[in-house]
Amino acid sequence: MPPLRTALLQSSGRPGAVAENLKTLDDAAARAAASGARLLVAPELFLTGYAIGDAVPELAEPVDGPGAQAVAEIAVRHGLAVLYGYPERDGDRIFNASQLIGRDGASLANYRKTHLFGCFEQEWFTPGEQPVVQADLDGLRIGLLICYDVEFPENVRAHALAGTDLLLVPTAQMHPFQFVAESVIPVRAFESQMYVAYVNRTGPEGEFEFVGLSCLAGPDGTVRTRAGRGEELVIGEVDPEFLAASRTANPYLHDRRPGLYGSLA
Repeated sequence: MPPLRTALLQSSGRPGAVAENLKTLDDAAARAAASGARLLVAPELFLTGYAIGDAVPELAEPVDGPGAQAVAEIAVRHGLAVLYGYPERDGDRIFNASQLIGRDGASLANYRKTHLFGCFEQEWFTPGEQPVVQADLDGLRIGLLICYDVEFPENVRAHALAGTDLLLVPTAQMHPFQFVAESVIPVRAFESQMYVAYVNRTGPEGEFEFVGLSCLAGPDGTVRTRAGRGEELVIGEVDPEFLAASRTANPYLHDRRPGLYGSLA
């Protein structure tokens, strides 16, 4: 299989302005497609913005809502899959969610954040209950987490055991936790033998200051592409052949002794 060229959109868009954020996503999709990318990943809650406070209920929409339909049109128009974050409404509950839309406009996967960070998220969102959500894209098994989820090694290891090749992590990583982007993400990729695309917001937004530093880390623990602190679109490649060779050479998953780990739960 050829490498999957993947574009990471580091942007906060404009909080509360869904139409403008969709325009930003459309522009990024055009640039990504022109570079040969077949997958575009946007940050956590990109559709609406993160620091939207009590506008969460107003801006939340169902999994097949107008935002999803607009993203599907973008995916079809530019011929690439798109992963974006949004507040998902399901009855009386609202989830911090991300959805992967295929190049044909169909929904491939929808994930609800399982580990909510801080007072803002815990006030407005219900935690998801499905830890491993996956989809197949171009012969790769794609897994989804959101931001804080990836900081729990159990989540990433669960994906490794389920066969995830590329883990997509839209995020809203804020100051002073930039060490997660700099150090934790490459380690997660290495210890669980997968690619990890960590895609952040950037700059001040309400009470938060997002640190950027989006990256694509490989199974050897090296960063294949890294954004700076500002608005940026960066491109990296997920190489299935390199992944297979790395898994053969690295014994972590083979040398596990699950019988010893029961007390961890």
